[in-house]
Amino acid sequence: MQAPHGATGPLVAALDIGGTKIAGALVDTKGALVRRALRPTPPDGDAETVMAAVAEVIAELRAAVRWPGAVAVGIGSAGPVDAVGGTVSPVNVPGWRDYPLVARVAEAVGGLPVVLAGDGVAMTAAEHWQGAARGYDNALCMVVSTGVGGGLVLGGALLPGPTGNAGHIGHISVDFDGDPCPCGSRGCVERIASGPNIARRALAAGWCPPAGAAPTAAAVADSARAGDPLALASFDRAAQALAAGIAATATLVEIDVAVIGGGVAGAGPLLFDPLREHLTRYATLSFAAGVEVVPAKLGTDAGLVGAAAAAAVALRLEAFTPLG
Repeated sequence: MQAPHGATGPLVAALDIGGTKIAGALVDTKGALVRRALRPTPPDGDAETVMAAVAEVIAELRAAVRWPGAVAVGIGSAGPVDAVGGTVSPVNVPGWRDYPLVARVAEAVGGLPVVLAGDGVAMTAAEHWQGAARGYDNALCMVVSTGVGGGLVLGGALLPGPTGNAGHIGHISVDFDGDPCPCGSRGCVERIASGPNIARRALAAGWCPPAGAAPTAAAVADSARAGDPLALASFDRAAQALAAGIAATATLVEIDVAVIGGGVAGAGPLLFDPLREHLTRYATLSFAAGVEVVPAKLGTDAGLVGAAAAAAVALRLEAFTPLG
């Protein structure tokens, strides 16, 4: 979504921070991205190295002609986050632990108000505003990528929770004796269903990537489409973990739809078909059994659109109309 050249009106500057990329955009009142910036997340970088990449993204946005229209900044970050304290400790960004991201971003943007949310909450805000959860009052939206995150809409309203982590389904344990997770628990949804863990489990079972391919979830998907039983089994296990997490959520808060985005969702039927099948076995109570499972619509833009939407909701920016 690219706004027409010369368009006017207020904007929210959005940052989408994850384990592999740091994206930025200026987002208008309709959710269109009018300027973009992107940097890779420095692998194994210390706190200031990662922040330097964020600062480069912000500097590129500030150089845009329409930057003077920015009225706030929204950040969607891999979690956990602490929206009250303004700090982040992403599992997949080891250089940041209790890192004061809100304060640092506020300095870099000249004092504009800054709102922090978990990346799953941001994706949820986006999909409920403009995507696959639009029109639903009760929804779980999930990001299945390098990690697994999520967020909730209940009663028609985004529910970030006190610290901005509500709906973080990736760290629900679905295998009590499962592998240790970097979060400190065992058998988490993320430890089974994230892209790197799909590839890790396939390799451990004896799968070999196609010639010349890196051992990634995308390569596992290619092998699965070709009928490789080890690749198919790894995707089935990921689908089972996701189904167990969705069923638990449906039982607790009565959702109508589960929206799944992120790179792993790009596998399409390889993921969604077994997920829906497993869900029928886990979500058996009458009020949980009817949950729809659908792919996200906004793709890689969801984190940015959602960070802007979450900021607009938190700051009650009347020119923006997300979630209402």
